[in-house]
Amino acid sequence: MKTGITRRETLTVMTASAAALAGGTAAVASIAIQRWGLHEIVLTAPAGSRPFDVRLEAVFSQGATSLVNPGFYDGEDVWRIRFSPPETGEWRWRTRSDQAALDGQEGVVEVGPATGENHGPVGVTAGYHFAHADGTPFRQVGTTSYGWTHQPPARRQETLATLGTAPFNKIRMLVFPNTSLTTNEALFPFARTGDGDRDWDPATFNPAFFRRLEQCVGALGELSIQADLILFHPYDGKFGLDEMKAEDDDRYVRYVTARLAACRNVWWSLANEYDILKSKTEADWDRLFQVVRDHDPYGRLRSIHNWRVLYDNGKPWVTHSSIQNGSAVLNDATAETYRSVWKKAVIFDEVCYEGSLDERWGNLTGQQMVRAFWHGLVAGTYVGHSECFPVAGGFWLGEGGTLRGASWPRLAFLKSIMEAGPRPGIEPIDKWWDQHLGGVPGQYYLRYFGDETPTEWAIDVPRDGITGGERFHVDVIDTWNMRITRQPGILTLSKKEGTKYFFHDPARPKITLPGRPWMAVRLERAA
Repeated sequence: MKTGITRRETLTVMTASAAALAGGTAAVASIAIQRWGLHEIVLTAPAGSRPFDVRLEAVFSQGATSLVNPGFYDGEDVWRIRFSPPETGEWRWRTRSDQAALDGQEGVVEVGPATGENHGPVGVTAGYHFAHADGTPFRQVGTTSYGWTHQPPARRQETLATLGTAPFNKIRMLVFPNTSLTTNEALFPFARTGDGDRDWDPATFNPAFFRRLEQCVGALGELSIQADLILFHPYDGKFGLDEMKAEDDDRYVRYVTARLAACRNVWWSLANEYDILKSKTEADWDRLFQVVRDHDPYGRLRSIHNWRVLYDNGKPWVTHSSIQNGSAVLNDATAETYRSVWKKAVIFDEVCYEGSLDERWGNLTGQQMVRAFWHGLVAGTYVGHSECFPVAGGFWLGEGGTLRGASWPRLAFLKSIMEAGPRPGIEPIDKWWDQHLGGVPGQYYLRYFGDETPTEWAIDVPRDGITGGERFHVDVIDTWNMRITRQPGILTLSKKEGTKYFFHDPARPKITLPGRPWMAVRLERAA
């Protein structure tokens, strides 16, 4: 059972805050919350003519540390400010606003230690991997379902129930509706000004739309799943949301970050296939990245997804690379190159999808989908899944629902291999020899054979990390049938002078393999 930030925890904090601040009265009573939890200040004040342009923020202070948290208007004269404490202890807050009724409110939040499965938000660690704030490794096994939040309630619940039994700990999802997919368009992100598809006011948000989104984010948090929120996309031929003016884009980004940055399971993806959005230049994307960075006090992870043109992921506001590249299915050496160029963590969020579509991007076999994950793993990178098996109401990639492919149970098996592996993750080894070998030199080796059918592997590892006499357990792994077979005895590696490699002395050892595809060998340092 996956657990994380709970709906009960969130609602309790919201209710306590609302009671303490009823009518906008200053609150000095202490509110208790756990570290990395969600505390919400609720204020009431007249909305005025342009409430979404009102400046509202709260400064949370603890000693010399201060965090400025933006607030937002939530309709019906209600204003909210959300806070996720990064440290335990007492935090004092005070509001600042250009509206007198909202200015100068103050209070205290008492923060205790995190409990249960609350490991804090995910960040980049050791340059190329991910970990929670408390140091717990985050082994990314992601999926994509663009429009699941825009579906009717029964379909959303079906999606969440599916995720509750699946291995995925991150899901990519659109904020705006995708008008090429089946959607429930009863809720729209902006106020309507008429009956036409493009009759809306980008300066006036529809709070109900964003409440539905944050409820979905909260439900994912209960399952310990990261919500990778895609802020812009090019699939909007109906409403024109991909053609807003720069000031409207910026206002929207500020509003979304104010509402959701305090949720510890949120990641920001600036766009899906950003290079198809012809209304925006690279300078626009640079600006939008900085708007997100500057209005998110918690520094949640930030990326951008490409179609054919790669964004410069070396820019300082990009925390990790989100890549579309089907070649990662074929060659882990290609996957590792992205690490070498940008020296950042890499997730191949799209390597084509398992499915039965005629289009190339939606007709991978289950074996090909799983192979992509293994190639990404030994390359020291991460991979994303989705599937396209059309049924009534759409398919997983577009609308969520139920998984029908063969890959996802094998990805659960892969995840168990990852979780039992080195911390914080696997590094590529001997990458230029295209040997499909990853791990930690001298400690752990994972050799993947893909669709090859060898009957043996003559052990071939670089000398890095080997001084001679290291002892290893040997496991033969059937990645498709999900079996691990421990080999008898202990393997000892020793230096063979004058060669590039270390081999067992006196003869190079060989591991017997069954001669079928999708096999791997694991060497794990023995005590």
